Amino acid sequence: ALQRIGRVHDAAQARAAVAEAAEAFDTFNIDLMYALPGQTLAQLAQELDTALAFKPPHLSIYHLTIEPNTRFAVQPPVLPDEDLASDMLDLITERTAAVDLKRYEVSAFARPGHRCTHNLNYWGFGDYLGIGAGAHGKLSFPHRVLRQVRWREPAAYMQQALAGNAVSNQHEVARRDLPFEFMMNALRLREGFELARFTERTGLPLSAVVKPLQQARDQGLIDWDESQDVVVPTTRGFDFLSDLQGLFLPA
Repeated sequence: ALQRIGRVHDAAQARAAVAEAAEAFDTFNIDLMYALPGQTLAQLAQELDTALAFKPPHLSIYHLTIEPNTRFAVQPPVLPDEDLASDMLDLITERTAAVDLKRYEVSAFARPGHRCTHNLNYWGFGDYLGIGAGAHGKLSFPHRVLRQVRWREPAAYMQQALAGNAVSNQHEVARRDLPFEFMMNALRLREGFELARFTERTGLPLSAVVKPLQQARDQGLIDWDESQDVVVPTTRGFDFLSDLQGLFLPA
């Protein structure tokens, strides 16, 4: 009973926080998850009703992923099967489209003028600075891409930062991994990307990805006219995004 009261209290706090954000800001986002343990299609519909009632300009909706070294990984819960998860996604796309929330990224929906600039930089394989405990950063140079991580524990981060050693570890992304890393991000965008950006962001020639691009096109996962400079995931490519991205893994 106490657990149920706690959940109800948390839900009330969440609704109050969203209502305050809606009143205070022109742009705000609501995060939802689906395909949760024991979740039904009706329960998801109810959550969508609640979220969409606030008329959010931006909505992020993520399929639950079981990560290693978590309690769910050690004690796997009963999750909706693939057919039900697919029905849930269909419901999400149908309901969001009906209220002018356009799916511009695999997990992101926005009204015109409210796309997330911060995340668009990630999906475009752009650079970003990590500032603060546990922060990650990505820095590009003419012929290499560097990923950095700051010290995770706050006290250690402050001590090391004051000593001029804020970065706990860093590594250069191997050139053979750059095609996958780029496509892992860029192919999440519904409108695709310009091929010129691949060379600009990775320093690699287009020849590094021509073969997997042709395979993806042959499998109906992307639209790509070789006379044009734009690659766009198809609806099938969006539904099987992991398969599409996997074509760019190093052999």
